[in-house]
Amino acid sequence: MKTKTSLGSSGRLGLIALASIASSGVFADDSGWYLGGNAGLAQATIDDQGITAGLLGNGFTTTAIRDNESDFGFKLFGGYQFSRYFALEAGYFNLGKFDFTATTVPAGTLDGSIKLSGLNLDAVGRLPLGKRFSVFARGGVNYAEAKDRFSGTGAVNVVQPERDKRDANYKFGLGLQYDLTDSWGIRAEAERYRIDDAVGSKGDVDLLSLGLVYRFFGTSPAAAMAVAAPAPLARPPPPPPPAPPVVVRTPPLMTVNFSANSLFGFDQAGLRPEGRLALDQFAMQLRGVKYEHITVTGHSDRIGTEAYNLQLSNERAQAVKNYLVESAGIAADSITTQGVDGAQPLTKAGDCPDDRPRAEQIVCLQPDRRVQVEVTGTRPSP
Repeated sequence: MKTKTSLGSSGRLGLIALASIASSGVFADDSGWYLGGNAGLAQATIDDQGITAGLLGNGFTTTAIRDNESDFGFKLFGGYQFSRYFALEAGYFNLGKFDFTATTVPAGTLDGSIKLSGLNLDAVGRLPLGKRFSVFARGGVNYAEAKDRFSGTGAVNVVQPERDKRDANYKFGLGLQYDLTDSWGIRAEAERYRIDDAVGSKGDVDLLSLGLVYRFFGTSPAAAMAVAAPAPLARPPPPPPPAPPVVVRTPPLMTVNFSANSLFGFDQAGLRPEGRLALDQFAMQLRGVKYEHITVTGHSDRIGTEAYNLQLSNERAQAVKNYLVESAGIAADSITTQGVDGAQPLTKAGDCPDDRPRAEQIVCLQPDRRVQVEVTGTRPSP
């Protein structure tokens, strides 16, 4: 006996929920573009009751159903980080293939499968939990293509074996991120995709995945130093016979302010390549100068707690000292470091009021985030 219809509801692949993950973890806060990819386990739930009811409505009794409810899934994405707390992200996803085989009386089988892929656009909110960790939540829309395929054997005959559908639905998820460097980070995510199949049903597919993120930075090395490079010197005339030099004490000989954004990632104390280049240029200016002491002071803005800002300022000052000792060969005992918790701002009162949006306030207070290097000593007079 063969069916008289296309087995409409018997082709349903209903999909249900899976738990999300929660943990602790941040991303460097500089705004900019990023891209990445995740891969992991896609999970669905086959609607066995719907399949059984659909077959029964066409004169078949279901004796057994074999389900394949998991598959490999992946996604590729790119986004823009507007602030420390918000980003927009778009990408392509492939949730794999799910299928079933139902055995019937009169003797026969019904095979069904669905393949799912599409595009998504998400708003991503972040909560920093330290220098390296953050948790984030996402919500947005997915535009998925569902490809349903059905076939029958024995008494089961499928009138319309292939059905495709494209539709937009919501999606959401939770994630954890750990930054390995200023540019590279690791993600763990749990996401739910709402899906329409091609036979009139809706369901959820969950993707549990791990992935990598790469961020792009746009800071120019030329912006790293707050003082101009020395002008090239003309060739001097032949010197007169040397006379005993007269030593003139001129403290300080030199004061240089480095922008913290050019030396470090936001909320971090590890030197960027641009920052190391700027310190190399500074060390070249010290050649020929008989300096007595160098003081390195880290300054923060007023955002955050006093204790945290003081710790970050001290760590940044120490990072500059370590690099000058290791790279330029400056004696460690000739350099002292200190941190300031935002008590010595360059911005004026009222320039950056607290009622401004957070992202605008961070940009406005950028001059306050700096590292000051002061050199004292003596310079032989001509």
